[in-house]
Amino acid sequence: MSLNRQEKAVVIEEVSAEVAKAQSIVIAEYRGLDVASVTVLRKTARESGVYLRVLKNSLARRAVAGTAFEPLAEQLTGPLIYGISADPVSAAKVLAGFAKSNDKLVIKAGALPNSLLNQDGVKALATMPSREELLSKLLGTMQAPIAQFVRTLNEVPTKFARGLAAVRDQKAAA
Repeated sequence: MSLNRQEKAVVIEEVSAEVAKAQSIVIAEYRGLDVASVTVLRKTARESGVYLRVLKNSLARRAVAGTAFEPLAEQLTGPLIYGISADPVSAAKVLAGFAKSNDKLVIKAGALPNSLLNQDGVKALATMPSREELLSKLLGTMQAPIAQFVRTLNEVPTKFARGLAAVRDQKAAA
């Protein structure tokens, strides 16, 4: 189905808006993928907050033109599916995870703002923890000494109470 000029402008505007909010873009070749597999991939992407789109490469070039993802334009050849995410690792995790279970989806490249990633770079990015995971680890690390200090402070009255109970039991037995 061919798009007319106005429809193309709408598509470019929509994708440009997603690219403007993006922290990462991953492109993958989907040659030979059946509809059921693409549906599963789209569902996974939606759940992870990844904007997934099959798009004509010429329209994608226009959408990334003038943005921090412009170096990616050189990689846009062949039948590609675009994963765009506001989280730097989400798009890479979704597409790399799906590519592991389905050999017909091949990660081609990716981009972070002002940097281009090759296939290995995208796979390495996919193994990194997400922002939320890193924040929870940091918070746990920051809270650990305070929690230990609180337990130590609570131990003093607890030991005193146990000592009083032992004295009471000793006097009751005598």
